[in-house]
Amino acid sequence: MAGIRVEIRGTVQGVGFRPWVARLARGLGVTGSVRNDARGVIVEAFATEKDLQLFLQQLRVDAPPAARIVSLRSTALEPETRTEFVIELSEKRGPKALSIPPDLATCEQCEAEVLDPANRRYGYAFTNCTSCGPRFTIATGIPYDRAQTTMASFEMCRACESEYTNVEDRRFHAQPNACPECGPSLAFAMLGEGVALSSNPLGATAELLKAGGVAGIKGLGGFHLACDASDPVAVELLRERKRRDQKPFAVMVRDLGAARELAKLSEEEEALLLSPERPIVLVERRKGTSIAPEVSPDTPLIGLFLPYTPLHRLLLEAVGRPLVMTSANVSDEPICKDEEEARRRLEGIADALLLHDRDIAMRCDDSVVRVIAGAPTVMRRSRGFVPRPFMLRSPVARPVLACGAHLKNTFCIAVGDSAYFGPHIGDLETVAALEFFEEAVARMETILSVQPEVIAHDLHPGYLSTRYALARSGAELVGVQHHHAHVVSAMAERGIVGPVLGLAFDGTGAGIDGTSWGGEFLLCFHDRFERLGTFRPIRLAGGNVAMREVWRIAYALLHDAFDGEPPLEDLPLFKKVPLDALRLVNQMLERDLNAPRAHGVGRYFDAFGALGLERPVSSYEGQIAVSWDFAADSETLDSYPFEIDGAATPAQIDLRPSVRALVNDIVEGTPPGAISARFHRTVARASAGLAETLLQEIGPVPVALTGGVFQNARLCSDIELQLSSKYEVLRHREVPPGDGGIAIGQALIADAFLGDKG
Repeated sequence: MAGIRVEIRGTVQGVGFRPWVARLARGLGVTGSVRNDARGVIVEAFATEKDLQLFLQQLRVDAPPAARIVSLRSTALEPETRTEFVIELSEKRGPKALSIPPDLATCEQCEAEVLDPANRRYGYAFTNCTSCGPRFTIATGIPYDRAQTTMASFEMCRACESEYTNVEDRRFHAQPNACPECGPSLAFAMLGEGVALSSNPLGATAELLKAGGVAGIKGLGGFHLACDASDPVAVELLRERKRRDQKPFAVMVRDLGAARELAKLSEEEEALLLSPERPIVLVERRKGTSIAPEVSPDTPLIGLFLPYTPLHRLLLEAVGRPLVMTSANVSDEPICKDEEEARRRLEGIADALLLHDRDIAMRCDDSVVRVIAGAPTVMRRSRGFVPRPFMLRSPVARPVLACGAHLKNTFCIAVGDSAYFGPHIGDLETVAALEFFEEAVARMETILSVQPEVIAHDLHPGYLSTRYALARSGAELVGVQHHHAHVVSAMAERGIVGPVLGLAFDGTGAGIDGTSWGGEFLLCFHDRFERLGTFRPIRLAGGNVAMREVWRIAYALLHDAFDGEPPLEDLPLFKKVPLDALRLVNQMLERDLNAPRAHGVGRYFDAFGALGLERPVSSYEGQIAVSWDFAADSETLDSYPFEIDGAATPAQIDLRPSVRALVNDIVEGTPPGAISARFHRTVARASAGLAETLLQEIGPVPVALTGGVFQNARLCSDIELQLSSKYEVLRHREVPPGDGGIAIGQALIADAFLGDKG
């Protein structure tokens, strides 16, 4: 006989891991025990040496589907005589690691029970098992046991208790286990009134939606606002009430068949729709479907996702139509998470609320994924992915809180060899958003039992995330350049320390020279970077006003390209702009007043898109860039002229020749599709060309494509195609390429910069 102690780290709590270990051990004649501890799972096993080796081998290769083993270490124990293999109570002592899994979409077995009239859980909206259901959003602490979830107040009935204690049952130690007799229940309430006496809350909600109403629906990580996605009047009503002019809405459909009717789906996109994470997947919409054009009025993309709780599936069954499912908030505010908050904040937006009495411990918005160049890319990392850790190549010396960016904010806590993203916060534009940020940081620190000793933040002094960092005490502060953080976030995902040539393209970010960066070629290590190249800056007349009134950026580009004499009379765009506004902007540029310089590639997309599409205003961030991308004619393969000034420090891509060529195209009546295609090809050729020139000087290091502009599949694919035959190209997968991913880069830079590793 022999004995071993096995320490297992990773996502191994709340996924049926302990019962699986117990069944495995019993099948092999192994005795001993398994228990949760504060960092994962501990196994003590006793058997013959041969059986223990087989047991270890099975532990490594055959874990439950939702589990993710990050490390498995075994040490010898003195043999003990035990008669059985048991599951012990959790151990709460010792250093903690967050081993709670993300929320998991309803599994096939639970869905079948919910739809089976003969099953005791027929029609029950909170059905789950060890393979599915709420996890992170109901957890109040670790180890992940029922007593440390918002299910603690629901005492299991005899039937549920029997399932929970039967090691052979798939609900053995399923912490949210419940049924209609003992678990959470639904309620329906008209806003402005009390809880309705409806005997069928879900049916009442379905009737409201079919009649063109708007409902607030309490889900896993917060409330959705829902309406009939096929009803143009209902969609416009929701837009008006939510104050969301043109930004697309996500649509939830009953099943994969319904998704296929609405969109052209690749195998990769279908796999994403069916994945346990159940993200919103950005796909190409089919023409002539039942979906109202008002759902996504400005793009051929549509965000589709499938039900991830029984509640959503039952509601879609009852309505019989696709539903808009968007975050329950006014634009720029966090999602609502409890009844009192929903009644207060959704008054005048929703007509009624579909409620339940299971508390939400942590807000967690839906994740968004898009297939770019054949590979899934997480655009927004939240429900389904959070709090799954990223394993770091080497541990951080001290716990680090990275506060993230201003837009699309997500924070990150790095401790030991793990980095944990928090849920998607969104744009830190309001006090409510900042309060959500503070709440989420505090809860994650509590769950991890971590007090950050280092706090990393963006260099921009006006960002609320920066102000939060500066206001905290008891930690060492490290300011991190925005685009350096972008590049290191891409490096972190692949475990690369450097050097790397990073192409960091986005709209804006504070540079170290007082200008706004965003078209950067950076030679990066974790602890330092060198700016080797950039794009010629554009002046933003009026500062932030130009982000919305994009004609100002177009005017500045023309002013620069035509030596102060832009040919406005030849360009239809400026017929849509008041003459007084044109004169004011011209004065700003001539006198260099309130016209800061910006190197961002995103600003070039705004300017060229405004000219080519004759669109003077952008309703939301990135709108013009997305429209400009989808306007491109794939048959057009040529590009515009450009120049690269290699003598400048840093080297500079000059698109003024492209601007003059574009004006000629417009004057000659060239279709916008051809102009867009030439622009995209020009940016790709110029970027790859400068990158190759730099790589010849610094050596064949990997190239990282990062920043929000690389959410553009056309540009990303083109640059990768031109470089990948000679160089390793790093692209984002699970870390978002935009601002929602930079926090992990901030954390690693701060750790390396302080040099605590000796």
